[in-house]
Amino acid sequence: MEIRLGGKKNICDEIADEYEKLIRYGALREGEKLPSCRALASDLGINPNTVERAFFELEKRGLVRTIPKKGVFACAVFEKSHAEEEAKRQLLHMKEAGLDLEQIVSLAKEVFEEQKDEEKKDDRN
Repeated sequence: MEIRLGGKKNICDEIADEYEKLIRYGALREGEKLPSCRALASDLGINPNTVERAFFELEKRGLVRTIPKKGVFACAVFEKSHAEEEAKRQLLHMKEAGLDLEQIVSLAKEVFEEQKDEEKKDDRN
């Protein structure tokens, strides 16, 4: 699972916030392993200590648990209401930006088709 840094906040906070979203919205389910600190740091081009601090913050928030020599695992349960609230908020932003219903539906279909294509690629590998 890939995370993206926006550069608007402290990198440690951005990582923690991105993983919190992934956990709360169900993209990372309970018991799923997060990448190692070194692997994520390498992918993002940052210091592993920064990732370690982000994971520690997630643990303080009660969203992950660290098992020594095993890794860091998501421990939050998917809460559909949070995902729906976020989707509704994003839809309102799109509407305010001037997109009409047909454009929004078209974009949603495009995103879901891209996801299907990625899943097909993963299945072939």
